[in-house]
Amino acid sequence: MRAPLLKLLRYAAVLGLMFGAMSLGEARAANPLELNFWLSGPRYDGAVADCDRALPTIATQFWEKESTFWNSSLRITGFSAVRETAFRPWQSDNIPRRYCTGEAMLNDGKVRKVHFSIIEDGGFAGYGNGVEWCVVGLDRNWAYNPACRAAKP
Repeated sequence: MRAPLLKLLRYAAVLGLMFGAMSLGEARAANPLELNFWLSGPRYDGAVADCDRALPTIATQFWEKESTFWNSSLRITGFSAVRETAFRPWQSDNIPRRYCTGEAMLNDGKVRKVHFSIIEDGGFAGYGNGVEWCVVGLDRNWAYNPACRAAKP
């Protein structure tokens, strides 16, 4: 039983050395078939949803994060004073984003600031708008610290 295993191991080592030696050759440019000539780069339309469209997503994701990771019963019960703070604040070649801010009412009776951005083609696998958000004072993993400053433009 040991002899066939040893023979197989030697065969795999020789194959590995052969393929390794073949890759030591000179690097060449891609041929026309290897070029991705049909991929001309990202084309963004700047079609980003309004601030109000992201609020249900934020409320749902906030509840999921708090209940799953922090064992908390906190929920967002409503939003107020939602307004846009910036749209495409950098050069036009970047992915279009709409930055917004507002106040979130929580079920513990506190009102907290929430900063969020809506990103064109930022959803799952680049499909649909994506939303990144931060509730001031409840950024428990410090992803946007200090005080959600990294969630702003």
